[in-house]
Amino acid sequence: MTKTHIAVRQDSRRHVRALIGWFDQFARTLPWRAPPGTPADPYRVWLSEIMLQQTTVAAVTPYFQEFLKRWPDINALAAAPLDDVLVAWQGLGYYARARNLVKCAKVVARDHGGVFPRDAQALLQLPGIGPYTAAAIAAIAFGRPEAVVDGNVERVIARLYAVEAPLPAAKPELRRLAAALTPGKRPGDYAQAMMDLGATICTPRNPKCAICPVADGCRARARGDPETYPRRDRRANKPVRRGTAWFTVNEKGEILLRRRPEKGLLGGMMEVPGSPWREGGSLEPALPEGVGPWRVVAAPVAHVFTHFRLELTVAWTRVRAKEGEKLAPEGVWAAPARLADYALPSVMKKVCAAGLKAVEGDG
Repeated sequence: MTKTHIAVRQDSRRHVRALIGWFDQFARTLPWRAPPGTPADPYRVWLSEIMLQQTTVAAVTPYFQEFLKRWPDINALAAAPLDDVLVAWQGLGYYARARNLVKCAKVVARDHGGVFPRDAQALLQLPGIGPYTAAAIAAIAFGRPEAVVDGNVERVIARLYAVEAPLPAAKPELRRLAAALTPGKRPGDYAQAMMDLGATICTPRNPKCAICPVADGCRARARGDPETYPRRDRRANKPVRRGTAWFTVNEKGEILLRRRPEKGLLGGMMEVPGSPWREGGSLEPALPEGVGPWRVVAAPVAHVFTHFRLELTVAWTRVRAKEGEKLAPEGVWAAPARLADYALPSVMKKVCAAGLKAVEGDG
């Protein structure tokens, strides 16, 4: 056992008492939370945790509230059409989460009588639920002593124990340390206290060490450099993928859209037809044969995904509907005023805006 782990065991009770006391007084009021000391609704915990991945509480709150109005429980969501959920999800990104949301709801409704399993290992068997979400539901909704480790918690642990290993290599060590701190009593409140601490006090920049409930045991604070934790590897530049979007308008002014494959990036979402997105490809337009003539929008559309940057040349044309359908036999024609009814990812909203501007400018 390392010196750090011995220190964790010695400090854990003191840290837990301080954090729980602080949480009882200063817990954030969030629409998916129950008051401190009260078990939370597992449906709300699950829905909020899926939504909160890769985004912020402020961004998620209106989406969460709207979802609850439309689908107030797991059975209602299980019965929802996927397209309705995808449209409601627009703006949250990472659309595989929305598809798995519906899949998970169907499994819980069908195989578990509409009740979430209480055990983290059973929760892991559900679509779209990984180790973090399983631990969060088990701890917060069912009081199971599971270590809940998100980015905020990683930062708090890295500073408490001045973990020198950089992320992402440090993740296993941070999880072990977090597990050693997790109490058997009120683990859900403890997990949420750690999240709140990272979100409001132990922030990435300018941490408020003077009012931190565990500041007296924080090694990074004692060193005088808490902002340098967690250590990080230098990030490589994101690769660039390029392609062409074929913005096609029929005689009614409608825009041709098609559905992306269910699996893969932006799976099940709607898009403007186009060429494949290739790494290192050219911005020279890749135009289909048998449809056209095409005109090219001067400025490409750029969009940044998690692992790459996308640059799309937008080419547009006016066609008869039957001619345009050669590009997407299973496609649909959408009136510009009704685009909000379709599950268009952000990059395709940019493509449509550029294409419509070009078409309108042409008169």
